[in-house]
Amino acid sequence: MTKKSVFSVCGMCTIRCPIQVEVENGQVEFISGNPHLPAMKGAVCPRGAAGTALLHDSERPQTPLIRAGERGEGKWRKATWDQALDYVAEKLNQVKAEYGARAISFSDRSGPFRDMHRAFLKGIGTPNYNNHDSSCARNVQHAALSLTGMGRKAVAYDFKNAKHVVLQFRNIFEAINVQEVNNLMDALEKGCKLTVIDIRANISAAKASRFMMIRPGTDYAFNLAVIHELINKRLYDEQFVNRYVEGFQALEQFITPYTPEWAEKETGIEATTLRNFVEELAKAAPSVIWHPGWMTARYKDSFYICRSIYIINALLGSYGAKGGLPFVSKPADVGVNGLKSFMDLYPAPKEKRADGVGWKYTHFENGPGLAHLLFKAIEEQSPYPIKAYIAYRHDPLMGYPDPDRLRRMWDNLDLLVSVTFSWSDTAWHSDVVLPLSTYLERESLIATKNDLKPYFFVRKRAVAPRYDSLADWEIISGLARRMNLPELVFDRVEDLWKFQLRDTGMTIEDFNAKGLANLAEEAIYKKFEDYTFNTDSGKIEILSKKLEENGQPSLKPYEPPTSPKAGEYRLTFGRCAIHTQGHTVNNPLLNEQMPENTLWINTAEAQKLNISDRDIVTVSQNGYSETIRAQVTDHIHPEAVFVIHGFGHRIKAESRAFGKGLADNKFMAGGLDIWDKAGGAVAYQEHFITVSKGQAQ
Repeated sequence: MTKKSVFSVCGMCTIRCPIQVEVENGQVEFISGNPHLPAMKGAVCPRGAAGTALLHDSERPQTPLIRAGERGEGKWRKATWDQALDYVAEKLNQVKAEYGARAISFSDRSGPFRDMHRAFLKGIGTPNYNNHDSSCARNVQHAALSLTGMGRKAVAYDFKNAKHVVLQFRNIFEAINVQEVNNLMDALEKGCKLTVIDIRANISAAKASRFMMIRPGTDYAFNLAVIHELINKRLYDEQFVNRYVEGFQALEQFITPYTPEWAEKETGIEATTLRNFVEELAKAAPSVIWHPGWMTARYKDSFYICRSIYIINALLGSYGAKGGLPFVSKPADVGVNGLKSFMDLYPAPKEKRADGVGWKYTHFENGPGLAHLLFKAIEEQSPYPIKAYIAYRHDPLMGYPDPDRLRRMWDNLDLLVSVTFSWSDTAWHSDVVLPLSTYLERESLIATKNDLKPYFFVRKRAVAPRYDSLADWEIISGLARRMNLPELVFDRVEDLWKFQLRDTGMTIEDFNAKGLANLAEEAIYKKFEDYTFNTDSGKIEILSKKLEENGQPSLKPYEPPTSPKAGEYRLTFGRCAIHTQGHTVNNPLLNEQMPENTLWINTAEAQKLNISDRDIVTVSQNGYSETIRAQVTDHIHPEAVFVIHGFGHRIKAESRAFGKGLADNKFMAGGLDIWDKAGGAVAYQEHFITVSKGQAQ
């Protein structure tokens, strides 16, 4: 009998929590949080605990597949890895020869392990790398950049030491980061207040000291009134504002009409409630975290909601504060050389991006681009033809609006490749499926965690692959070998790690004891007195030159949301603790816990429609209908309905998920054209549906 413990990184969602895997006789016996990160407390979330079910799932892709019928028909021929990689490389080279390297595009789900495949794209000469973020956090990233010149990850959320936490676009107890959840629970036990602002009472609201059910689409109005109250009552941190905020007078003038009484008419939240809330914030300042949001691709003004949240944090002096938004440290900040980057091996492509970022839209960040605009470029073959697309651990057909239109856009592609460890709508529609080993079966690049206490960390293989799958670095090496990029070809992961660690003074053996290498002994709270922001003034700039030059106001006047017509409801969606969007609904353990989603509908509205709890109802939009069970509740605003995202699969290879629940993105006709022009993200929650009792005939 052989036993071993392997330090790895969970891959069940995009958080990528460090874990410890207990292995006995080549089988995974137990998964726990890495014990060398105290905030993990040895825990994983429900999805993390279901990693073994993913490992043993016989319904995931087991070998490379090349399409043998029409796209989406589900007819495949099995291939060896040599055959599949030869096929993909040949097609990519054909596209490159005929249309140029810029005709090749790629998207992923972001994260810390991107360096090698992004270098592959630079090496072949295409600028068209995208991630999923225009369907998630682009608005909050661009809001942070517009104010501070730094991205959203330049600050940490010091939940453990917070005195008041506000969740508006963040559902922390369902979209789970284990360390953040544990730290917030510790803070709550010490008396920290938790406020939740949402259109429904989610699990986070159940733990809140104050929950405010807001009218859908009016968050910006609420936040403007909060800013008004902070300024009007002089509850803001004047010392902080005088030293670190540029353009305060413009903000003070702009905010004049947005009183709590005005906001009450828009939001449904009483003026006295808002005032009491603001007083509580001021008393807790600067140890306040108003979280700027995760999934912020909601409304057409979500960018300004995120921006207003950052402004509120600045008014409260939360930037740089313990218990607020302290600044993270990078390796260089603690005297350590960073990991060597594969991206540095190749020059940046000179071609402009197909999605327009950086030349047509100069107020957007270059790196990850905007995937929905890439798809538009594929549809129009403008500004130039896009003929090849690799979806790398990314399922746009589940993650973006109007999937039928997206399929038609992709008709212009000569090659569509999916790299995935589970079936997805995108994989099913691809020309080639390259099966990625599950996270328990693969090694990944060494990565950096910039934090109050920064560290390097690594994912090591816990067990051998059960099927004919490869690790991500092996797939990229295989393609690089065939496309004349020898710098990215590695036969052993140890050589890859050695390359990354070359300038750090470390070796991979330094990770053996803990799975990570700490770069500091204790959490570092930077001396904020010496800090300058990455802006022209060195301060938080209320007025953004980039926004104004691109025709977007820095301070946007409020516009009321579109109200649902009689008999219609605004369609909203979100996360739960059991599933990671559409990636886990066919997981044997998680499917057993939650096999389908339900439609949250307000009790009074359900009574009008003669709908009872658990009834089958029909949801319709523009002649398209699906059925789902109703969840009748007082805990949702009457103008909206809500579903957990990721259900409604129609892939026969997924027997457990097949035909169960409702796919929300199919009720977003035209949704690829509805996006936030200031922040860049898709506006998912600007769609309306009808609900009727029973199944449509």
